[in-house]
Amino acid sequence: MPWLRFFITRKHFQKTKIQEEKFGRDDAMGGGPKLSGMQKQVLSLYRAFLRAARSKSPQDRSRIESFVSAEFRRNSKSVERKNFLHIEYLLRRGKKQLDQLKSPDTVGLSSLNVRTEKP
Repeated sequence: MPWLRFFITRKHFQKTKIQEEKFGRDDAMGGGPKLSGMQKQVLSLYRAFLRAARSKSPQDRSRIESFVSAEFRRNSKSVERKNFLHIEYLLRRGKKQLDQLKSPDTVGLSSLNVRTEKP
């Protein structure tokens, strides 16, 4: 039934073409919304942390995953989207922490919050 295969392929092509026109190429291909370069870096760093956590014990992995999730969520709410300098700083700091986490001797992560308020 080569004609059926041709018909299905043609229908799929037409459907994809309509989605591209309506939503743009990335959405039509199932890629979600188009991300900026910096957003891609942040998402890549987050995924790298989760991959690195897989190499740890189940208990440590759970703690690491919850810490990473909480830290990314906290920063997403507290940092302005247009504050590129601060986001770049956080990316650099995150990459250093990721390198430390990849070390076989490291079992967890922690963070120190310093308040700069004057008494």
